Amino acid sequence: MKTKPMTPKQETILNVSLGVLFFLILASFCWIMGYSFGIPLLFVLLGVHLYFLHKADRKLFLHLGLLLTLLLFLSHFITQYSPLSYYYIPVASIAMLTMLLFNDLSLTFVMALGGSLLVSITLGGDFSMMLNFFFGSLTGAYFVRDARTRGQLITAGVFVSFVHVMCLFAFNPSASFILAPNFKEQYLFPLLANGLISSLIVAATLKIFEYIFGVLTNYSLLELSDFNQPLLKRMILEAPGSYHHSLVVSNLAEAASDAIGANALLTRVGAYYHDIGKMVKPEYFTENQLMGGNKHDNIEPSVSRLVILNHVKEGIELAKKNKLNPIIIDFIPQHHGTGLMYYFYQKSIEIAEDNEEINEEDYRYPGPKPQRRETAIVLLADSVEGATRAIDEPNPNKIEATVKKIINNKFIDGQLDECNLTLKEIDKISSTFTRILSAMYHGRVKYPERSTSKNGSTVKKPSEKNSPQSPQNNQDSQSNS
Repeated sequence: MKTKPMTPKQETILNVSLGVLFFLILASFCWIMGYSFGIPLLFVLLGVHLYFLHKADRKLFLHLGLLLTLLLFLSHFITQYSPLSYYYIPVASIAMLTMLLFNDLSLTFVMALGGSLLVSITLGGDFSMMLNFFFGSLTGAYFVRDARTRGQLITAGVFVSFVHVMCLFAFNPSASFILAPNFKEQYLFPLLANGLISSLIVAATLKIFEYIFGVLTNYSLLELSDFNQPLLKRMILEAPGSYHHSLVVSNLAEAASDAIGANALLTRVGAYYHDIGKMVKPEYFTENQLMGGNKHDNIEPSVSRLVILNHVKEGIELAKKNKLNPIIIDFIPQHHGTGLMYYFYQKSIEIAEDNEEINEEDYRYPGPKPQRRETAIVLLADSVEGATRAIDEPNPNKIEATVKKIINNKFIDGQLDECNLTLKEIDKISSTFTRILSAMYHGRVKYPERSTSKNGSTVKKPSEKNSPQSPQNNQDSQSNS
């Protein structure tokens, strides 16, 4: 039984209630432990900031609040139960995790500042301590932005340590401080280790937070792009034509995403999985039909419609069975949107009897329409790739005209209404598709035929088109050999 979605008023009441409850719990903890009430106030300000940033999602607030709460408890543990220096606390790990999990600079800045303030208040530190943690956190966050390798995490940790040490000397330049007996044990060594500790914590906990928060980082996307993944491996064997089609679509979509500043890696991985539903009945899709003819020629358009529609439903079921992230699953229905199966719709009109009414809505995909730029790009790339393959004797002019026609039709049909693509971005996407497809379907130089003379030697047959006297032809042959 489906539950009714909450009204905006109910949503607001629930958000406020959760916020008040969280504030009371945190305030009680601070009162019992003797900490400043500035700590719960800091969480309130974070919630207000998210609200005015139009990111007033209760899940987001709870996720960020969880990260800061864990940092608070870690600071409390080191303060009360450990002889370790306060400067071992890996404040930078919170900002690094925020950047990797949400890829949002404004959120990362807020979390870097909030984490630094939180620890300084908890420890009773001064302004220089807060700035030291803050600068180190920002450094770590900027270095892990768009990170795809473990080496980038280690590099970020090294630079965090470097910034911490530089700030230590910059904020405390007096010789008496530097020459103090406990300087190395209490300040220098902890700050040198702090960055690497932060990197190790991020590496160890990133997968856990991905699962808890339901988000995808570049590391998980790279894992999903491995062709040894069960679904992709199965697709290679069972639907090789659809697999090749997905590769071409992924190349087109990734390049277009790069051109407009979208998430290119997410777009590429989403394109890999967008047609996995075709594995259930691969023989009913053109790219998988070899010499056996088109199976749709022998069945009614209404039956063909059901088979084609089902590949979306079956794709979603396969994805859920293999526990793909919901963000990747979204590419399966959204890459068709609510588009019309024009071929079968027209075929049904042609064979319809005089009094029979054909409803266009019956031949449309169920949707939803693309909700983000990445799924919209895959929708366009999928349509353009199929249309380009159907061109007789393709050349750059024909390809450009086809690409513009397809994208214009999708725009007029309203398939791009619910994503935030601008007209300027759509134009860049069109240009990128045209450039790549023109390179893929470029003409080939025809080499001269060879014949064997009576004595067995090979003789080149000159032709008028490929005459050896043509310098241009020689140049083309060399460039394509």
